[in-house]
Amino acid sequence: MLGRRRFLALGGAVAGSLGLLPAWARSGTPGAGRARAGSDVLSGETIALEIGATHFATGGRASHAVTVNGTLPAPLLRLREGQTVRIAVTNRLREQSSIHWHGLLVPFHMDGVPGISFPGIDPGETFVYEFPLTHSGTFWYHSHSNMQEAVGLYGPIVIDPLEPDPLGADREHVLVLSDWSPIHPHEQMRRLKMQGGYFNRQKQTLQGLLAGRDQSLSDRLAWAKMRMDATDISDVTGSTYSYLVNGHGHAENWTGLFAPGEKVRLRVINASSMTNFNFRIPGLPLTVVAADGNPVQPVETDEVQIAIAETYDFVVAPGEAQTYGIVAEAIDRSGLVRATLARRAGLVAETPKLRRRPLLTMRDMGMDMSGTEGGADGVIDLSKPAGGTEAHSMKGHSMSMRDPSVAPGVRMGPGVATLSPMPVDRLADRPTGLEDAEHRVLTYADLRASDPNPDPRVPSRRIEVHLTANMERYMWSMDGKAMSENPSPIPFRLGERVRIVLINDTMMPHPIHLHGHFFELVSGEAGHRARKHTVNVLPGGKVSLDLTADGEGDWAFHCHMLLHMHAGMMRVVTVRREQEQPKVEAGGGEVL
Repeated sequence: MLGRRRFLALGGAVAGSLGLLPAWARSGTPGAGRARAGSDVLSGETIALEIGATHFATGGRASHAVTVNGTLPAPLLRLREGQTVRIAVTNRLREQSSIHWHGLLVPFHMDGVPGISFPGIDPGETFVYEFPLTHSGTFWYHSHSNMQEAVGLYGPIVIDPLEPDPLGADREHVLVLSDWSPIHPHEQMRRLKMQGGYFNRQKQTLQGLLAGRDQSLSDRLAWAKMRMDATDISDVTGSTYSYLVNGHGHAENWTGLFAPGEKVRLRVINASSMTNFNFRIPGLPLTVVAADGNPVQPVETDEVQIAIAETYDFVVAPGEAQTYGIVAEAIDRSGLVRATLARRAGLVAETPKLRRRPLLTMRDMGMDMSGTEGGADGVIDLSKPAGGTEAHSMKGHSMSMRDPSVAPGVRMGPGVATLSPMPVDRLADRPTGLEDAEHRVLTYADLRASDPNPDPRVPSRRIEVHLTANMERYMWSMDGKAMSENPSPIPFRLGERVRIVLINDTMMPHPIHLHGHFFELVSGEAGHRARKHTVNVLPGGKVSLDLTADGEGDWAFHCHMLLHMHAGMMRVVTVRREQEQPKVEAGGGEVL
């Protein structure tokens, strides 16, 4: 039991944390669209932000936090397409800081990535960002320094369109999803280096085997021989995380108001450091109207997996019910956070139970044999050895999990434990853990842009980038090289049309973000392909992106799982005019 002093201290920390919440994020709000400009909703052409340190508590956990203007989440920036904004950011920390404008198309020296696009903001210094707003939508901002994003430095951006919004929603709410741990991300990294599954408390057990749950004994033994864990879905889990909606934990029940018959727009931002969320409102269909700030042709669904750094806009039409539960469930189902849409403040929606945690499959190894001659059901016999120097023979396909011939551009070393033998395009796949859901689940293939794609040209060059790792040793990289090894930048010519193929050689999904550009997901007929800045590459699979290199300068290109990026899964993309562009050498792509 808690001692009296500890109880009072914790209670004071919680009360103090409630004071950190900006007004737009507080429970019982009538909606962000009705929030007035003030200390926590900032608009206009000149804005001042101050980065500082404080403490935050939720779910019985309290620790150090980094805030903007004294709030967590940070102030909502409500801006308008076509304006030029000037944002002065002052750093009151004892360490360097920065702010990156996630998803905004800004000049590269305003992008806010220390060491790539600017020097960073030293303690006591002020840096003035100034850029035009060339597009509208739902975006966010966060630190790109010292993993400060994980301890609170993140906030939403809404850019209203120059023309009236055709959706005409009656009300809107901004929902910022995040994860919170009292264990600093540097300490999380240290523990994961000691043991790759340190935070995984959902491994398969003998009791489960005897009860006939999960994998069979032969499959468990085979996966163990390959040093792979079918429950390794998330690195950092609900064992240490509290999951938040607008800074509110599960028990604090963030509540947004509605009136029956209204059309309500939800601007949902996944600002977490390490958690992909499954988002749903049981009993209320979601109509997807925008992805990563870009309008899409409306598509109705029941659940959406929102990867780290992605944003989705939904329109919902609540009926006569008093409450609707908003559920953001961690991808590994180690925890969830509940919020409420309610007709009045003080109501609490029912909380669904956590669903059974998912298991990885052979498809997540890049070894899906559907449609091959591997047997009637296309399943590989896992009782035989695989991985290392041993391999299955499958009609000319190497089934080794580390065959360099399948990825000649990857540097083989201790940081590359596996290579996907037969990666397939997974844009039309349901995301990890939702494969067997009985209701509708959004896939990337469901998304079609509302407006015609701006560049109809066929790509002239193809670049293949492998997402590589040694998960057991917690080493993450691209093409076998960590960012700390100073790999050569990926070169583009200004205005060039390029196809990037991302191949995931790991057994974990990776949300890959390219700064300064939107790309088109190569799915379905050309012309109205979805335009995004972040794509979640499923395990053992691949995705193709068509990109017009129209942002001159140097840009970060990385996994948005914070610890993966920090460990090395990051590169620099450089866009130069043709006369300034270095010669494209080996690994620079092939002509189509």
